[in-house]
Amino acid sequence: MLFSGSFSFLPFPVLETSRLLLRRTTLQDASDIFEMRSNPEVMKYIPRPIAKSEEDVFALIHLIDGFIETGERINWAIELKENGKVLGLIGYVNISVEHQRAEVGYSLNRNWHRKGIVKEALKAVLDFGFANMKLHTVNAIVDAENTPSASLLENVGFRKEAHFLEDFLWNSNFRNSIHYGILNREWENNEFEFNS
Repeated sequence: MLFSGSFSFLPFPVLETSRLLLRRTTLQDASDIFEMRSNPEVMKYIPRPIAKSEEDVFALIHLIDGFIETGERINWAIELKENGKVLGLIGYVNISVEHQRAEVGYSLNRNWHRKGIVKEALKAVLDFGFANMKLHTVNAIVDAENTPSASLLENVGFRKEAHFLEDFLWNSNFRNSIHYGILNREWENNEFEFNS
């Protein structure tokens, strides 16, 4: 998995759970991803521009592909196995090979919130990060007002590590953020339930 000071994500690692297939994004996913990335409620706590067209999504998919090719980041499309619909994205960003550390991030179609989808996908991604990438620590950063995401992280074993006041500027507003973390040994020893 480790290659020349960075990670090699080729061939792309496909992950599977009871309901989901986590796979590489393709241009055929643009419509589903646009449905998610153009929704202001979905993007409310994600400091990225709202998609205005499918061309914006094509650019995002090309960006994701570039990061995968260089081993800088990895993102999976969250596909519902029963019908092939892409419900969201999940992946590792801000990867530090030197410190065996990575930040996990995710987004989900508004119609699929509170159905255990991200929880199920997150378990698979954490298993992969700790077992295959040999990460020591996984971090997550959430907007302090995003209580559902904070609750999800705590539910799967993340610890709150810091609360920063007005530490980033987005849409002309200074926002507060909460930083979470989980160590490899904590994940290995967890006894959490991941039923939907």
